[in-house]
Amino acid sequence: MNKLIGEQTISFESQPKIISSSAIAGPKEGDGPLGEYFDKVLEDSYYQQDTWERAERKMTKENIDLLLRKARLSPDKIDYLVGGDLLNQVVTSNFAALKFPVPYFGIYGACSTLSEGLILGATLIDGGFGDRVINFTSSHYQSAERQYRTPNEYGDKYPPYKQWTATGTGAMILSRDGFGPIITEATPGQVVDLGVKDPRDMGSAMAPAAADTILQHLEDTKRTPNDYDLIVTGDLAEVGSKLLTELLEEKGVDIADTHDDCGLMLYNSDQNVGAGGSGCACSAVVTASYLFPYLNIGNFSRILVVATGALLNPLTSLQGDSIPCIAHGVVIENKSKSDAIGSLETKGKSQKNESENNSSKK
Repeated sequence: MNKLIGEQTISFESQPKIISSSAIAGPKEGDGPLGEYFDKVLEDSYYQQDTWERAERKMTKENIDLLLRKARLSPDKIDYLVGGDLLNQVVTSNFAALKFPVPYFGIYGACSTLSEGLILGATLIDGGFGDRVINFTSSHYQSAERQYRTPNEYGDKYPPYKQWTATGTGAMILSRDGFGPIITEATPGQVVDLGVKDPRDMGSAMAPAAADTILQHLEDTKRTPNDYDLIVTGDLAEVGSKLLTELLEEKGVDIADTHDDCGLMLYNSDQNVGAGGSGCACSAVVTASYLFPYLNIGNFSRILVVATGALLNPLTSLQGDSIPCIAHGVVIENKSKSDAIGSLETKGKSQKNESENNSSKK
């Protein structure tokens, strides 16, 4: 059975459910507007460890433990772990997965890792290869700065267009059975590179990839932005969000009323984070702690999560290469709300038809 819609969009027949989510965030993220939604906020970025990299491992492992407790499941009830992070060889995820006796896929999509993992997890379930998958990802401001740019100790300048890599970890359990918002469709993205070379200008680099995936998704599904309660990008922040809007307007698509960005939602304007947030944890903690509950209680009926990633490494930046980017889109729906709306519409039409029939008889 062909499950492809249009050119790039996947339709999930089994419609995997997100039955549990959890998020741990760093102190700066905890001070932001979403602080009350996180399951835990770190008191400091070292988290009682001697390095930032070990702090990231610790919080990632603890978040998976927390996720399982919230779902009241033991690790033996999970078929796969799908996880990734920003550090070389996805080392944070590798060490976290070591603590759980579950088959593991380590993936790298940079800041798009959340959506990439959700797509792969949903595909495993939809293909009949398992019943439950944990998708997780993380990032840490200090460890990412040390690897990709300049260690904080060097006191490098922070230009206004640079984004702040979020410290945190988000995780979700996808399940064939149970209750929760469902993943109905996904649009995996293509690699896009329009020549941006500044590794600090993530928004400008990633916006074209986000536009490409959103346009393809709308074309494949024959929908408009108004068919979504929210189209949320992962990590474009102020610069990238503005550019995304302009790129889509050039194609006749207006997302002004439905778009938001996790990099803008995560911090207050006075927190000195440059243009806003980025990093694997940016879209992960916002989705797991804030968007998931809103879907769960029926405030949203359908959202499109488009996490974006800059596929560079320190070596390519030093060699003056441009930055290839990717964006993956995932449709998450609260079917109970959609079904309820559909039932009300059907009931309304039936009542109208019945009234018209009675009138004609008179």
